Amino acid sequence: MINRKQNNKPRFVLIRGLMRGCHHWGDFPSVLQHQFPGGEIMTPDIPGNGLLHNQLSPSSIPQMTEAIREQIKEKENLNLISISMGSMIALDWMNRFPQEIKASVLINTSLRNYSPFYKRLRWQNYAPIFKTLLFNPKQSEELILHLTSNHRQQDSELLNHWRELSKTHPVSGLNALRQLFAAARFSYRLKPYHPTLLISSAADTLVDKQCTENIQKSWQIEHIRHDTAGHDLPLDDPAWLAKLLKQWSSNII
Repeated sequence: MINRKQNNKPRFVLIRGLMRGCHHWGDFPSVLQHQFPGGEIMTPDIPGNGLLHNQLSPSSIPQMTEAIREQIKEKENLNLISISMGSMIALDWMNRFPQEIKASVLINTSLRNYSPFYKRLRWQNYAPIFKTLLFNPKQSEELILHLTSNHRQQDSELLNHWRELSKTHPVSGLNALRQLFAAARFSYRLKPYHPTLLISSAADTLVDKQCTENIQKSWQIEHIRHDTAGHDLPLDDPAWLAKLLKQWSSNII
């Protein structure tokens, strides 16, 4: 991931997924910074989320890629760290603008050409998700925390923080649907040319772990699992993830 021969400081672009913004990275950027002192860490937002919540979300992954790229001033030697739908953006970015990317890490992602829809969003979650979002939006952040985290479900301080974010940086129903539509119809088959690491959570209750396994079987690239974390691995175990990235980067030089 990092080319020490050129004495370049590492540059990271962190890409979030569906309905999540830069503030939802929590402690992970600072923990990553500790592992890579002097490194540049960027956390752009998908339009419709986070600091860009007032904008209309793109309805396709390539359009999201363009929007993310516009937020990066110097597009060179970029290491993409992405989760869920964010990894679809990372794949599209690597494919269409390969000269800008150094390496990528894809966390708990899925692709429609490798996994059926009921694996990409586990069917057991359909009813509670739609019931909460449609009829009780005030409880949506509690549901999201329950579905995406295994280690922080009882963290009332975190939940209150997310609830406050939902007030100050709300994601509209229209933008949520546009993002869902973009993720649902995105497909990708090309094995990445760049060094790429797949990471999955074996205990993910939102997206079936088999989704990552199917990608790995097709592409035959490195895949590392976390045994206990939920879908939001950077939230559940940021220290483990940052240390892993440090180790992996040294192995590929």
